[in-house]
Amino acid sequence: MMTSTVSSTARVQAPARRVYDLIADYRNGHKRIVPPTYFRSLDVESGGGGDGTVIRVTIHLLGADRTYRAKVTEPEPGRVITETDLENGLATSFIVTPNGGATDVTISTKIPHLPGVVAAVQRWLVRRTLPRIYREELALIASESEGGR
Repeated sequence: MMTSTVSSTARVQAPARRVYDLIADYRNGHKRIVPPTYFRSLDVESGGGGDGTVIRVTIHLLGADRTYRAKVTEPEPGRVITETDLENGLATSFIVTPNGGATDVTISTKIPHLPGVVAAVQRWLVRRTLPRIYREELALIASESEGGR
């Protein structure tokens, strides 16, 4: 299946381990980094710490709320954590790369190309909206990580 990718990167002035641990902590940390303008809820169904965690998320996007379930995997523990929508395969990865005393964080989503005109329009709108959400999320990651929590 064809996919397109949307991503944003920012430098965080904190150690990579601290940043990664914040992202991987779905019970406490991750809830503090999702922009409340878009994310209505993030609930842990099982697990809560990285690989094997299952989450239920309600996001407000394109004028409507959408709830989805995702499974968390760690393709590269300590560096890459991925949330995959259990319904459509859309996958968002958080890539944490040490850079001296700082950390480069990339949020990247692979969007499956579903057939049809409506799906194409939705894909286009999502590709235009996600970077704004990611910039807010990266700012929250920086704020939470740089504070030394």
